[in-house]
Amino acid sequence: MSTKKKPLVVVTRKLPDTVETRMRELFDARLNLDDRPMTAEELADAMRGADVLVPTVTDRIDEVLLHTPDARVRLIAQFGNGVDNIDVAAAHGRGITVTNTPKVLTEDTADMTMALILAVPRRLAEGAAVLTESRDWEGWSPTWMLGHRLGGKRLGIIGMGRIGQAVARRARAFGLQIHYHNRRPVAPSIEEELGATYWESLDQMLARMDIISVNCPHTPATFHLLSARRLKLIRRDAYIVNTARGEVIDEATLTKLVEAGEIAGAGLDVYEHEPAVSPKLIKLARAGKAVLLPHMGSATVEGRVEMGEKVIINIKTFLDGHKPPDRVLPGML
Repeated sequence: MSTKKKPLVVVTRKLPDTVETRMRELFDARLNLDDRPMTAEELADAMRGADVLVPTVTDRIDEVLLHTPDARVRLIAQFGNGVDNIDVAAAHGRGITVTNTPKVLTEDTADMTMALILAVPRRLAEGAAVLTESRDWEGWSPTWMLGHRLGGKRLGIIGMGRIGQAVARRARAFGLQIHYHNRRPVAPSIEEELGATYWESLDQMLARMDIISVNCPHTPATFHLLSARRLKLIRRDAYIVNTARGEVIDEATLTKLVEAGEIAGAGLDVYEHEPAVSPKLIKLARAGKAVLLPHMGSATVEGRVEMGEKVIINIKTFLDGHKPPDRVLPGML
């Protein structure tokens, strides 16, 4: 009796062991045990040989790749919530289904956002460095390492989706006033729960906030949403935090404004040209004007395993001839 051949699934990065073990059981899984980012040529080979490609945000799945001659891939099952690395419209035009892993990393990312909201005004990283970088500490002083309290400050959230709302719930517990800008207001019940004030004009909100938190996805419409002009609207004593995508902010202008004291400080987990981080930003961090993290907002064991489970469900559902639960369509972006 012949055994049905398992579909070939190419995974572009190292995933949690439990996820990879399950993939091996279900599919003919080609794994990336070295966790080395795949080149464009390797991705093209995967497009030709695999039934399913499982990329991450580090892989550029553009129109050129999607038009690889003799491409066999019929499903791109993204290991990640954002799909800004994938040309979804081009994939759809080629008859390739795209899925992602939504609703998994909301709480983890909101936790990290709140951590940065705390860390920047309270100078946590700067204070920790005093002890860990062999600097002299002469003990407590009433005027040393002074930051700013959060209670009563105005937090402006850009993007009031799942993550933005989760950030607002945490921030409200710290006594922050919640303001937000979104494509449209959230439901009145959510506004009431969060005590949130909607600003139709992003410009007007930016000019009045003490802390700005970027929580919107990166799309063509949000590229440099915080442009040079808008960044200059932010008050000198205000802080900006970004755990969304680096491309939403004009990073070069942000760096100049923080360096010049035109913005009080920044907390960044994402960068415009990842994995490259501007030396000027690093210099600002060493000077205590910025807190920089290496894109770890969603980096929890639990979150990564849940992401893998969603990827597997999407693949199995697709291979069984049904619409995957987390299908992404061009009109959704």
